[in-house]
Amino acid sequence: METFLGIDYPTWWFLVVGGVFSGYAILDGFDLGAGALHLFFNKEKSRRIALNAIGPVWDGNEVWLVIGGGTLFAGFPVLYASMFSAMYIPFMLFLAFLIFRAVSIEFRSKEPMKWWRRMWDINYSVSSIMLAILLGVVLGNVLQGFPLNENKEFTGSWLEFINFYSVLCGITTLALFSMHGAIYLAMKTEGRLYAKLTRMIKQGMIFFVVSFGITTLYTLIYIPHLSDRFQASPALFVVPLMAFLSIANIPRLVSKRKYQYAFLFSALTVSLLLVLVAIELYPVLIMATNDPANNITIYNAAASDKSLGIMLTFVAVGAPLVASYTAFVFWTFRGKVQLDETSY
Repeated sequence: METFLGIDYPTWWFLVVGGVFSGYAILDGFDLGAGALHLFFNKEKSRRIALNAIGPVWDGNEVWLVIGGGTLFAGFPVLYASMFSAMYIPFMLFLAFLIFRAVSIEFRSKEPMKWWRRMWDINYSVSSIMLAILLGVVLGNVLQGFPLNENKEFTGSWLEFINFYSVLCGITTLALFSMHGAIYLAMKTEGRLYAKLTRMIKQGMIFFVVSFGITTLYTLIYIPHLSDRFQASPALFVVPLMAFLSIANIPRLVSKRKYQYAFLFSALTVSLLLVLVAIELYPVLIMATNDPANNITIYNAAASDKSLGIMLTFVAVGAPLVASYTAFVFWTFRGKVQLDETSY
């Protein structure tokens, strides 16, 4: 097996896929969080400000999802096929809500009637909530695994993705994104909306801490295989410790109204939680609940070493370009939102 810097290509590609989806979770996470909170803003001006806070960046943030899907398909085609056959319904629902959300953002300001804007506001908020929950549902199913045969094909029920743990992960994801989005909106607003957001951030933090605590406790009790790697390598406990410290630092920064730093630590929390997921899973990508011999790993799911090596070259060139573009957009549209005739 070919290696680069002492690391084999499937592991490199595992890191690439994880990095891209982490970028998507951080960037589109605050978009979805802002949308989930949208109906709590009662005034028309407040809703327009909230929409325009994400207006310049939301579609660019979704580029990371496209790249993530592409890297997953290119690097681990077996995993891609098994996941989509096992969770066809949540993925199709995710695509549908993604379309409805984009349409809502673009169509809302096309007509001045209150019923028209109210309809798209509801559609936008419900779509954002469902997208966050569905992401958590998919993650929860990946963490606990599902039945596979010797050909790595899903053998369970078509509604098996709906279970207590996946729903719990979905609620936790919604809570995390809502907190993340509220902090971002506080950075971009002022006046009465800003004052309202300061209260909503506190409520969002409580929602996240409670749901995260319940999910963590359930994981430790009922899904013990996820802690095996930490028990085997105690040094890895530095990662959950960093995640805990990052979460604890958010209320401290919020209390001082240092929302830019709070947003950075909120993004760091998202990243560290996904690092925890990566550590818990590696090298298994999907655990076969019926027979460990049918597990999908980074080795039996990966494309050929030659293909992975060529694609890593493209990643080395393309990733800095995408990151630079993202940074440029955020820098260009920095500061508080100001409404004008071109606003949503």
